[in-house]
Amino acid sequence: MQQHEIAEVLDRPLSRELLARDLTRLAYVAKDGTPRSIPIAFTWNGSEIVLCTTKNSPKLPSLRANPAVALTIDTEVHPPKILLIRGRAKLDVVDGIPEEYLQMNGSYEMTSEQRVEWEREVRSLYDGMVRIVITPTWAKLIDFETTLPSAVEELARQRAERVG
Repeated sequence: MQQHEIAEVLDRPLSRELLARDLTRLAYVAKDGTPRSIPIAFTWNGSEIVLCTTKNSPKLPSLRANPAVALTIDTEVHPPKILLIRGRAKLDVVDGIPEEYLQMNGSYEMTSEQRVEWEREVRSLYDGMVRIVITPTWAKLIDFETTLPSAVEELARQRAERVG
């Protein structure tokens, strides 16, 4: 997929809405060769998805060995709205707490007092974190109105040819 095609998909209003959500599902291949899919908070900076994790996270050796990842960001209503992204993860070890981590956790409902306590706890627990920066290499938006999963699109095309 060309970069301008990816940008066009990610710039659609529904994609921008999904990219503003709190959670994505990160899929990667574990060191033992088996697939993993985990929910994780994220932020979109306009060109990259940024995830943050602990420096001792079990996913890090896997991502170092195989940086290919897939992300799913979706809704919980029918019909679902689904943004699928593939990319490569780049790991960036940082001292302290990345600003993205504080941003991505900023939409949870907390009083200002709870927020201050949460940030104090986070800063006392982590001496640093790892930013997992994902540059999209492929993207597809499925809204079940204008776009469908490719297998369903194929069935609809075949049906139209039969009926046609």
